[in-house]
Amino acid sequence: MKIERFYGGEIRFVKTDNLRENKIVDVFTDYLTVEGNEEIINSALKADDVIVTVIGATFDVVGRSAIIRKSHLPANINQNIALIRLDKTKINPTYFNAYLNTKYGRGSLHHHSRQTEQVNLNCREVERVLVPLFNQLEAGIESLSTKADIVAEQATTVYAQAETMLLDTLSMANLSPSTEKINIKSFKDSFAATGRLDAEYYQPKYEDCQAHVLAYPNGWQSLMQACNLNDENFSPDDSTVYKYIELADIDDFGGIVGCTEAPGNELPSRARRIVKAGDVLISSIEGSLSSCAIIQEKMDAALCSTGFYVINSDKINAETLLVLFKSALMQNILKQACSGTILTAINKSEFLNIPVPLIELVVQKKITSLVQESFSLKDESERLLVVAKRAVEIAIEHDENAALTYIKTKTLSVVQVESTEHD
Repeated sequence: MKIERFYGGEIRFVKTDNLRENKIVDVFTDYLTVEGNEEIINSALKADDVIVTVIGATFDVVGRSAIIRKSHLPANINQNIALIRLDKTKINPTYFNAYLNTKYGRGSLHHHSRQTEQVNLNCREVERVLVPLFNQLEAGIESLSTKADIVAEQATTVYAQAETMLLDTLSMANLSPSTEKINIKSFKDSFAATGRLDAEYYQPKYEDCQAHVLAYPNGWQSLMQACNLNDENFSPDDSTVYKYIELADIDDFGGIVGCTEAPGNELPSRARRIVKAGDVLISSIEGSLSSCAIIQEKMDAALCSTGFYVINSDKINAETLLVLFKSALMQNILKQACSGTILTAINKSEFLNIPVPLIELVVQKKITSLVQESFSLKDESERLLVVAKRAVEIAIEHDENAALTYIKTKTLSVVQVESTEHD
Protein backbone atom coordinates (compact mmCIF):
# COMPACT_ATOMS: atom_id res chain seq x y z
CA MET A 1 0.00 0.00 0.00
CA LYS A 2 1.54 3.29 -1.10
CA ILE A 3 -1.42 5.62 -0.63
CA GLU A 4 -0.45 8.38 1.80
CA ARG A 5 -3.81 8.61 3.56
CA PHE A 6 -3.49 4.98 4.68
CA TYR A 7 -0.58 5.90 6.95
CA GLY A 8 -0.08 8.10 9.99
CA GLY A 9 -2.73 6.59 12.25
CA GLU A 10 -2.44 4.55 15.46
CA ILE A 11 -2.68 0.98 14.15
CA ARG A 12 0.66 -0.85 14.32
CA PHE A 13 1.82 -2.15 10.94
CA VAL A 14 3.91 -5.24 11.67
CA LYS A 15 6.66 -5.92 9.14
CA THR A 16 9.47 -8.45 8.90
CA ASP A 17 11.85 -6.36 11.02
CA ASN A 18 9.27 -6.25 13.83
CA LEU A 19 8.82 -10.02 13.98
CA ARG A 20 11.64 -11.77 15.81
CA GLU A 21 11.93 -15.19 17.42
CA ASN A 22 8.97 -15.32 19.81
CA LYS A 23 8.54 -11.56 20.10
CA ILE A 24 7.25 -8.42 18.43
CA VAL A 25 9.72 -5.52 18.44
CA ASP A 26 7.71 -2.43 19.35
CA VAL A 27 9.54 0.02 17.10
CA PHE A 28 7.31 0.46 14.06
CA THR A 29 8.26 2.39 10.93
CA ASP A 30 4.60 2.76 9.94
CA TYR A 31 1.21 3.07 11.60
CA LEU A 32 -2.01 2.62 9.64
CA THR A 33 -5.05 4.84 9.69
CA VAL A 34 -8.49 3.27 10.16
CA GLU A 35 -8.97 3.56 6.39
CA GLY A 36 -5.64 1.89 5.72
CA ASN A 37 -6.49 -0.93 8.11
CA GLU A 38 -9.86 -1.45 6.41
CA GLU A 39 -8.07 -1.82 3.08
CA ILE A 40 -6.41 -5.02 4.38
CA ILE A 41 -8.97 -5.92 7.04
CA ASN A 42 -8.62 -9.68 6.47
CA SER A 43 -5.16 -9.57 8.02
CA ALA A 44 -6.13 -7.38 11.00
CA LEU A 45 -4.76 -9.12 14.06
CA LYS A 46 -6.58 -10.50 17.10
CA ALA A 47 -5.32 -11.74 20.46
CA ASP A 48 -3.90 -15.31 20.27
CA ASP A 49 -3.20 -15.09 16.54
CA VAL A 50 0.17 -16.55 15.57
CA ILE A 51 2.15 -14.79 12.86
CA VAL A 52 5.07 -16.16 10.82
CA THR A 53 7.52 -14.51 8.43
CA VAL A 54 7.19 -16.15 5.00
CA ILE A 55 9.41 -13.97 2.79
CA GLY A 56 12.94 -12.85 3.55
CA ALA A 57 16.45 -12.48 2.22
CA THR A 58 17.76 -15.47 4.20
CA PHE A 59 16.58 -18.54 6.10
CA ASP A 60 17.34 -16.63 9.30
CA VAL A 61 14.48 -14.25 8.49
CA VAL A 62 11.90 -16.77 7.26
CA GLY A 63 10.07 -18.87 9.84
CA ARG A 64 10.20 -16.43 12.74
CA SER A 65 6.98 -16.64 14.72
CA ALA A 66 5.27 -14.91 17.64
CA ILE A 67 1.89 -14.93 19.34
CA ILE A 68 -0.21 -11.77 19.41
CA ARG A 69 -1.24 -10.46 22.83
CA LYS A 70 -3.77 -7.76 23.64
CA SER A 71 -0.90 -5.35 24.30
CA HIS A 72 0.11 -5.59 20.63
CA LEU A 73 -3.29 -4.43 19.35
CA PRO A 74 -4.57 -2.77 17.26
CA ALA A 75 -2.26 -4.13 14.59
CA ASN A 76 -2.07 -5.45 11.04
CA ILE A 77 0.61 -7.19 8.97
CA ASN A 78 2.19 -6.77 5.57
CA GLN A 79 2.45 -9.34 2.78
CA ASN A 80 5.70 -10.85 4.09
CA ILE A 81 3.96 -12.29 7.14
CA ALA A 82 1.41 -15.11 7.34
CA LEU A 83 -1.48 -15.06 9.82
CA ILE A 84 -2.49 -18.29 11.58
CA ARG A 85 -5.77 -18.21 13.53
CA LEU A 86 -6.25 -21.46 15.42
CA ASP A 87 -9.25 -23.43 16.62
CA LYS A 88 -8.64 -23.28 20.37
CA THR A 89 -10.74 -26.38 20.95
CA LYS A 90 -8.13 -28.36 19.03
CA ILE A 91 -4.81 -26.74 19.96
CA ASN A 92 -3.52 -24.11 22.37
CA PRO A 93 -2.14 -21.09 20.43
CA THR A 94 0.66 -20.53 22.96
CA TYR A 95 1.81 -24.13 22.64
CA PHE A 96 1.57 -23.94 18.85
CA ASN A 97 3.75 -20.82 18.81
CA ALA A 98 6.28 -22.48 21.13
CA TYR A 99 6.44 -25.44 18.74
CA LEU A 100 7.06 -23.19 15.72
CA ASN A 101 9.97 -21.63 17.61
CA THR A 102 11.63 -25.01 18.23
CA LYS A 103 14.26 -26.40 15.89
CA TYR A 104 11.63 -28.88 14.69
CA GLY A 105 8.94 -26.30 13.92
CA ARG A 106 11.37 -23.87 12.33
CA GLY A 107 13.01 -26.73 10.43
CA SER A 108 9.66 -27.83 9.06
CA LEU A 109 8.91 -24.33 7.81
CA HIS A 110 12.32 -24.18 6.14
CA HIS A 111 11.75 -27.64 4.63
CA HIS A 112 8.63 -26.39 2.84
CA SER A 113 10.21 -23.11 1.72
CA ARG A 114 11.73 -22.30 -1.67
CA GLN A 115 14.85 -20.23 -2.33
CA THR A 116 15.24 -18.10 -5.44
CA GLU A 117 16.51 -14.56 -5.00
CA GLN A 118 14.73 -14.69 -1.66
CA VAL A 119 13.49 -17.44 0.65
CA ASN A 120 9.74 -17.87 0.19
CA LEU A 121 6.81 -19.68 1.78
CA ASN A 122 3.17 -19.39 0.83
CA CYS A 123 0.17 -20.00 3.05
CA ARG A 124 -0.52 -23.43 1.54
CA GLU A 125 3.03 -24.50 2.38
CA VAL A 126 2.65 -23.24 5.96
CA GLU A 127 -0.49 -25.37 6.25
CA ARG A 128 1.56 -28.51 5.56
CA VAL A 129 3.56 -28.17 8.78
CA LEU A 130 2.77 -31.10 11.10
CA VAL A 131 2.33 -30.33 14.81
CA PRO A 132 2.72 -32.96 17.58
CA LEU A 133 -0.02 -32.95 20.23
CA PHE A 134 0.34 -33.83 23.93
CA ASN A 135 -2.12 -34.25 26.78
CA GLN A 136 -0.70 -32.09 29.59
CA LEU A 137 2.19 -30.21 28.02
CA GLU A 138 0.02 -27.57 26.36
CA ALA A 139 -1.21 -26.36 29.77
CA GLY A 140 2.37 -26.27 31.07
CA ILE A 141 3.51 -24.17 28.12
CA GLU A 142 0.54 -21.83 28.59
CA SER A 143 1.47 -21.37 32.26
CA LEU A 144 5.10 -20.60 31.39
CA SER A 145 4.06 -18.11 28.74
CA THR A 146 1.67 -16.39 31.14
CA LYS A 147 4.49 -16.02 33.68
CA ALA A 148 6.76 -14.65 30.96
CA ASP A 149 4.12 -12.07 30.01
CA ILE A 150 3.67 -11.01 33.64
CA VAL A 151 7.41 -10.55 34.12
CA ALA A 152 7.67 -8.63 30.83
CA GLU A 153 4.90 -6.28 32.03
CA GLN A 154 6.80 -5.78 35.28
CA ALA A 155 9.91 -4.89 33.27
CA THR A 156 7.91 -2.27 31.38
CA THR A 157 6.51 -0.83 34.61
CA VAL A 158 9.94 -0.54 36.23
CA TYR A 159 11.41 1.12 33.13
CA ALA A 160 8.51 3.59 33.18
CA GLN A 161 9.46 4.48 36.76
CA ALA A 162 12.95 5.39 35.53
CA GLU A 163 11.40 7.58 32.82
CA THR A 164 9.14 9.30 35.35
CA MET A 165 12.08 9.96 37.67
CA LEU A 166 14.02 11.62 34.85
CA LEU A 167 11.02 13.68 33.73
CA ASP A 168 10.49 14.90 37.30
CA THR A 169 14.18 15.79 37.58
CA LEU A 170 13.98 17.77 34.34
CA SER A 171 10.73 19.46 35.48
CA MET A 172 9.06 18.35 32.27
CA ALA A 173 5.65 19.16 33.75
CA ASN A 174 6.67 22.81 33.45
CA LEU A 175 7.54 22.49 29.76
CA SER A 176 4.81 23.13 27.24
CA PRO A 177 6.48 23.45 23.82
CA SER A 178 4.88 25.94 21.47
CA THR A 179 2.57 24.62 18.77
CA GLU A 180 3.13 27.76 16.70
CA LYS A 181 4.39 27.00 13.18
CA ILE A 182 5.66 30.49 12.40
CA ASN A 183 8.94 31.97 13.62
CA ILE A 184 10.38 35.20 12.24
CA LYS A 185 14.18 35.37 12.23
CA SER A 186 16.69 37.87 10.87
CA PHE A 187 19.52 36.66 8.64
CA LYS A 188 21.93 37.24 11.53
CA ASP A 189 19.90 35.03 13.87
CA SER A 190 19.21 32.34 11.29
CA PHE A 191 21.45 31.26 8.41
CA ALA A 192 24.42 33.37 9.50
CA ALA A 193 24.36 31.70 12.92
CA THR A 194 23.28 28.16 12.08
CA GLY A 195 23.89 27.55 8.39
CA ARG A 196 20.32 26.25 8.13
CA LEU A 197 17.63 27.52 5.78
CA ASP A 198 15.01 24.80 6.29
CA ALA A 199 11.89 26.15 8.03
CA GLU A 200 11.48 23.00 10.16
CA TYR A 201 14.68 23.83 12.05
CA TYR A 202 13.28 27.12 13.36
CA GLN A 203 9.98 25.85 14.77
CA PRO A 204 9.44 27.50 18.18
CA LYS A 205 8.93 24.13 19.91
CA TYR A 206 12.59 23.28 19.32
CA GLU A 207 13.71 26.58 20.79
CA ASP A 208 11.53 25.87 23.84
CA CYS A 209 13.19 22.48 24.33
CA GLN A 210 16.67 23.94 23.93
CA ALA A 211 15.86 26.70 26.42
CA HIS A 212 14.57 24.13 28.91
CA VAL A 213 17.90 22.28 28.85
CA LEU A 214 19.90 25.51 29.12
CA ALA A 215 17.89 26.48 32.21
CA TYR A 216 18.48 23.15 33.98
CA PRO A 217 19.56 24.02 37.56
CA ASN A 218 22.41 21.48 37.70
CA GLY A 219 23.89 22.81 34.48
CA TRP A 220 24.47 21.50 30.99
CA GLN A 221 27.24 20.91 28.49
CA SER A 222 27.44 20.25 24.78
CA LEU A 223 27.56 16.57 23.92
CA MET A 224 31.21 16.88 22.90
CA GLN A 225 31.99 18.09 26.45
CA ALA A 226 29.72 15.69 28.34
CA CYS A 227 30.32 12.51 26.34
CA ASN A 228 32.94 10.58 24.41
CA LEU A 229 32.11 9.76 20.79
CA ASN A 230 33.47 6.60 19.20
CA ASP A 231 33.42 7.25 15.47
CA GLU A 232 36.51 5.32 14.42
CA ASN A 233 35.99 3.00 11.47
CA PHE A 234 36.76 -0.67 12.06
CA SER A 235 37.62 -3.02 9.20
CA PRO A 236 36.24 -6.51 9.91
CA ASP A 237 38.46 -9.50 9.16
CA ASP A 238 36.95 -11.46 6.28
CA SER A 239 36.97 -14.85 8.02
CA THR A 240 36.14 -13.78 11.59
CA VAL A 241 32.50 -14.17 12.69
CA TYR A 242 31.07 -11.03 14.29
CA LYS A 243 27.82 -10.05 15.96
CA TYR A 244 26.32 -7.17 13.99
CA ILE A 245 23.68 -4.80 15.42
CA GLU A 246 21.44 -2.69 13.19
CA LEU A 247 18.41 -0.45 13.77
CA ALA A 248 15.92 -3.31 13.52
CA ASP A 249 17.62 -5.09 16.44
CA ILE A 250 16.70 -2.41 18.99
CA ASP A 251 13.52 -2.69 21.07
CA ASP A 252 11.44 0.10 22.57
CA PHE A 253 13.16 -0.05 25.97
CA GLY A 254 16.81 0.20 25.03
CA GLY A 255 17.43 -3.51 24.70
CA ILE A 256 19.04 -5.41 21.84
CA VAL A 257 16.68 -8.20 20.82
CA GLY A 258 18.85 -9.87 18.22
CA CYS A 259 21.79 -9.51 15.91
CA THR A 260 23.26 -10.93 12.73
CA GLU A 261 26.18 -13.33 13.20
CA ALA A 262 28.29 -13.61 10.07
CA PRO A 263 31.90 -13.51 8.88
CA GLY A 264 33.27 -10.08 8.06
CA ASN A 265 33.12 -10.59 4.29
CA GLU A 266 29.35 -11.19 4.48
CA LEU A 267 28.52 -8.13 6.55
CA PRO A 268 27.19 -4.92 4.94
CA SER A 269 29.59 -2.05 4.32
CA ARG A 270 27.93 -0.05 7.12
CA ALA A 271 29.15 -2.59 9.75
CA ARG A 272 32.09 -0.40 10.71
CA ARG A 273 31.73 0.47 14.41
CA ILE A 274 33.04 -1.82 17.15
CA VAL A 275 31.27 -1.38 20.49
CA LYS A 276 32.03 -2.32 24.08
CA ALA A 277 29.91 -3.02 27.15
CA GLY A 278 28.59 0.22 28.63
CA ASP A 279 28.44 2.10 25.34
CA VAL A 280 25.15 3.70 24.32
CA LEU A 281 23.88 3.60 20.74
CA ILE A 282 21.96 6.64 19.47
CA SER A 283 20.29 6.42 16.06
CA SER A 284 21.25 9.22 13.69
CA ILE A 285 18.37 8.57 11.26
CA GLU A 286 15.20 10.67 11.43
CA GLY A 287 12.26 8.34 11.84
CA SER A 288 14.34 6.02 14.04
CA LEU A 289 15.73 8.52 16.54
CA SER A 290 14.18 6.63 19.46
CA SER A 291 16.22 3.52 18.58
CA CYS A 292 18.72 3.86 21.41
CA ALA A 293 20.30 1.01 23.35
CA ILE A 294 22.87 0.07 25.96
CA ILE A 295 25.56 -2.41 24.99
CA GLN A 296 25.50 -5.18 27.58
CA GLU A 297 28.27 -7.72 28.27
CA LYS A 298 26.88 -10.29 25.84
CA MET A 299 27.29 -7.77 23.00
CA ASP A 300 30.79 -6.61 23.96
CA ALA A 301 33.04 -6.34 20.88
CA ALA A 302 30.06 -6.56 18.51
CA LEU A 303 29.85 -4.37 15.42
CA CYS A 304 27.09 -1.86 14.84
CA SER A 305 25.82 0.10 11.89
CA THR A 306 27.28 3.49 11.06
CA GLY A 307 23.65 4.64 11.35
CA PHE A 308 24.33 4.84 15.09
CA TYR A 309 26.42 7.25 17.08
CA VAL A 310 28.32 5.34 19.79
CA ILE A 311 28.82 7.30 23.00
CA ASN A 312 29.82 6.89 26.63
CA SER A 313 30.46 9.39 29.38
CA ASP A 314 32.39 9.92 32.61
CA LYS A 315 29.71 12.38 33.75
CA ILE A 316 26.44 10.61 32.91
CA ASN A 317 26.09 6.85 33.29
CA ALA A 318 24.85 4.63 30.47
CA GLU A 319 21.39 3.98 31.92
CA THR A 320 20.73 7.69 32.41
CA LEU A 321 22.00 8.48 28.90
CA LEU A 322 19.60 5.88 27.53
CA VAL A 323 16.52 7.22 29.32
CA LEU A 324 17.57 10.81 28.62
CA PHE A 325 17.99 10.40 24.86
CA LYS A 326 14.71 8.50 24.59
CA SER A 327 12.85 11.28 26.43
CA ALA A 328 10.54 13.61 24.49
CA LEU A 329 12.81 16.53 25.40
CA MET A 330 15.95 15.10 23.78
CA GLN A 331 14.01 13.49 20.93
CA ASN A 332 12.81 16.95 19.90
CA ILE A 333 16.36 18.32 20.09
CA LEU A 334 17.66 15.40 18.03
CA LYS A 335 14.91 15.90 15.46
CA GLN A 336 15.77 19.58 15.09
CA ALA A 337 19.37 18.64 14.35
CA CYS A 338 18.40 16.39 11.42
CA SER A 339 19.08 17.59 7.89
CA GLY A 340 19.26 16.16 4.38
CA THR A 341 16.97 15.30 1.50
CA ILE A 342 17.00 11.63 0.45
CA LEU A 343 18.12 10.40 3.90
CA THR A 344 17.42 12.84 6.71
CA ALA A 345 19.89 12.36 9.56
CA ILE A 346 22.00 14.15 12.16
CA ASN A 347 25.48 15.01 10.98
CA LYS A 348 28.43 14.71 13.36
CA SER A 349 28.83 18.46 13.91
CA GLU A 350 25.17 18.94 14.84
CA PHE A 351 25.24 15.88 17.12
CA LEU A 352 28.32 17.03 19.03
CA ASN A 353 26.76 20.44 19.68
CA ILE A 354 23.51 19.13 21.18
CA PRO A 355 23.04 20.50 24.73
CA VAL A 356 22.94 17.77 27.38
CA PRO A 357 21.63 18.35 30.94
CA LEU A 358 24.04 17.16 33.64
CA ILE A 359 21.75 14.99 35.76
CA GLU A 360 22.59 14.88 39.49
CA LEU A 361 24.57 11.79 40.52
CA VAL A 362 22.04 10.74 43.17
CA VAL A 363 19.32 10.68 40.50
CA GLN A 364 21.60 8.84 38.07
CA LYS A 365 22.15 6.08 40.62
CA LYS A 366 18.40 5.61 41.12
CA ILE A 367 17.78 5.55 37.36
CA THR A 368 20.58 2.99 36.94
CA SER A 369 19.01 0.74 39.57
CA LEU A 370 15.60 0.89 37.88
CA VAL A 371 16.89 0.32 34.35
CA GLN A 372 19.05 -2.61 35.44
CA GLU A 373 16.10 -4.11 37.30
CA SER A 374 13.99 -3.71 34.16
CA PHE A 375 16.64 -5.44 32.04
CA SER A 376 16.89 -8.30 34.57
CA LEU A 377 13.13 -8.81 34.47
CA LYS A 378 13.17 -8.78 30.69
CA ASP A 379 15.95 -11.39 30.69
CA GLU A 380 13.88 -13.57 33.04
CA SER A 381 10.86 -13.26 30.75
CA GLU A 382 12.95 -14.36 27.78
CA ARG A 383 14.43 -17.23 29.82
CA LEU A 384 10.96 -18.58 30.57
CA LEU A 385 10.12 -18.57 26.86
CA VAL A 386 13.34 -20.47 26.12
CA VAL A 387 12.36 -23.04 28.77
CA ALA A 388 8.97 -23.44 27.07
CA LYS A 389 10.59 -23.97 23.68
CA ARG A 390 13.09 -26.49 25.02
CA ALA A 391 10.33 -28.36 26.88
CA VAL A 392 8.51 -28.94 23.59
CA GLU A 393 11.73 -30.24 22.04
CA ILE A 394 12.24 -32.63 24.98
CA ALA A 395 8.69 -33.93 24.60
CA ILE A 396 9.40 -34.69 20.94
CA GLU A 397 12.80 -36.25 21.63
CA HIS A 398 11.83 -38.23 24.74
CA ASP A 399 8.30 -38.02 26.13
CA GLU A 400 5.81 -35.69 27.74
CA ASN A 401 6.77 -36.60 31.33
CA ALA A 402 10.41 -35.70 30.68
CA ALA A 403 9.27 -32.32 29.34
CA LEU A 404 7.07 -31.63 32.38
CA THR A 405 9.94 -32.57 34.71
CA TYR A 406 12.23 -30.21 32.82
CA ILE A 407 9.75 -27.36 33.24
CA LYS A 408 9.51 -28.04 36.97
CA THR A 409 13.29 -28.01 37.48
CA LYS A 410 13.93 -24.97 35.27
CA THR A 411 11.11 -22.72 36.40
CA LEU A 412 12.11 -20.33 39.13
CA SER A 413 9.36 -18.87 41.26
CA VAL A 414 8.50 -15.56 39.69
CA VAL A 415 8.21 -13.05 42.46
CA GLN A 416 5.70 -10.30 41.89
CA VAL A 417 7.58 -7.04 41.76
CA GLU A 418 5.80 -4.49 43.87
CA SER A 419 5.90 -0.89 42.84
CA THR A 420 8.03 1.00 45.31
CA GLU A 421 8.36 4.71 45.54
CA HIS A 422 11.81 6.02 44.71
CA ASP A 423 12.58 9.32 46.27
